[in-house]
Amino acid sequence: MPLRPSLLFATLLPLPALAQEAPPTLPFTYAMFEESVPHVDLDVCPVPLDGPDRFCRMTSQLATLNVFVFSDQGDQPLIAYRSWPAELLAGLMD
Repeated sequence: MPLRPSLLFATLLPLPALAQEAPPTLPFTYAMFEESVPHVDLDVCPVPLDGPDRFCRMTSQLATLNVFVFSDQGDQPLIAYRSWPAELLAGLMD
């Protein structure tokens, strides 16, 4: 059944709920990470992620090492993330 012109026009009008701005995003904090992600605490951050006022945690999934960097300040939000192939550890284990 073809749409009537008045019904077609009504479907093209933006709905008020859809026209509103998206709500602000919620930062991913260390407290959220600590409760939900199995991880290992790192004493130091890897060189490419190292810096003042931050700390790192590492996870492993399949053949990938993932390092999450959190700020020491405030609610300790996630500020960086990087992955490396797990095979890079082979040389360290010899």
